Amino acid sequence: MRKTNKTWFVRWIGVLMCAVMLGGALVVNGAAASAATVSATVSPDITVKVDGQTQTFFTVSGTQVHPILYNGTTYLPVRAIGVLMNKNVNWDQSTLTVTLSGTRTTSAAAGVLDENPTKRVVQAQLRPDFTIVVDGASRAFTDANGAAVYPMLYSGTTYLPLRAIGGLMGKTVSWDAQTRTASLSGGSGDSLVTDADSFGPGANAGQTHPQPTQPGSGADSCIGEAKARSIALNHAGLTEGQVTFIQTKLDHDKGRWEYEVEFYTAGYQEYDYEIDALTGEILEFDYDAEHWSPPQQNTNASKIGVEKAKAAAVGHAGLSSGQVSFVKAKLDHDDGRWTYEIEFISGTWEYEYEIDAYSGAVLKYERESIYD
Repeated sequence: MRKTNKTWFVRWIGVLMCAVMLGGALVVNGAAASAATVSATVSPDITVKVDGQTQTFFTVSGTQVHPILYNGTTYLPVRAIGVLMNKNVNWDQSTLTVTLSGTRTTSAAAGVLDENPTKRVVQAQLRPDFTIVVDGASRAFTDANGAAVYPMLYSGTTYLPLRAIGGLMGKTVSWDAQTRTASLSGGSGDSLVTDADSFGPGANAGQTHPQPTQPGSGADSCIGEAKARSIALNHAGLTEGQVTFIQTKLDHDKGRWEYEVEFYTAGYQEYDYEIDALTGEILEFDYDAEHWSPPQQNTNASKIGVEKAKAAAVGHAGLSSGQVSFVKAKLDHDDGRWTYEIEFISGTWEYEYEIDAYSGAVLKYERESIYD
């Protein structure tokens, strides 16, 4: 009885939290999240290096943009960082969303260097109402102390804190106070934002950020179990008729509410997903063919080689070689089968793959946040 009451209480709290969060605007420090005008410093004297190379940033129109210093934090332009990450950057005015995704299809913007750049104080906006989505996942950012930090908007360009950008690129951030050098290394119309590669359907509509609808009642009052299952199935490329569900449940983990969705196919290929209960974003997923019997290996043939195995894993993840940093790539023999173990990092995600050494088939794969 106690366990039943505890379970009921946890699920009731989950419903209450989702209702509060969906029922109105996000609350930050007791007030609704909205743009806040702040004094920041355009700082041409700050040098930015990525993997040892000094970077110069331009808007799509060719104007040079410089790092911005605010509250002790260095901010860099998002679209220019998209170039370094080899991702396209899209701005959608209707949802106030900056999206970095896919393999970049446009070249880096060129421009004219400022002849006499000067350090100056400007009025910029902190935008907690802006959403940053990278490879389908919404991102929230914090400083070294765990306090929330938000995108900044200045002169049509969206900026993010250097530490957040380092996380997106999977790189370590360092600061040399003596040389004022920030290093990342390792692994128009009515639109508010004018510095992006493309613009969503609401770019010139002048619309405000739509508020989520009020949830209904019951334990599944966020996006709902049915929607969570649909999102997972769509990502796996399967239909309900092709799988058997093990579970779909609302859970609270790492400070957020999420749906855990698990299912398997007739061949006992098992899929596990974690879906954000409020936004529907895929937080983690993995595919395990451990109980599936793939075709017998033809050991008389030649192994595909580690480079082809790496390409197979990266391609399956929908990425390019320029977007990843490999952690492991080796031939292994396990359970009587030769496989390649491939691990790599892209942005804030870590991927692990097992590739059949002869056919190149994907036997297992997993993606999870490097912060978990």
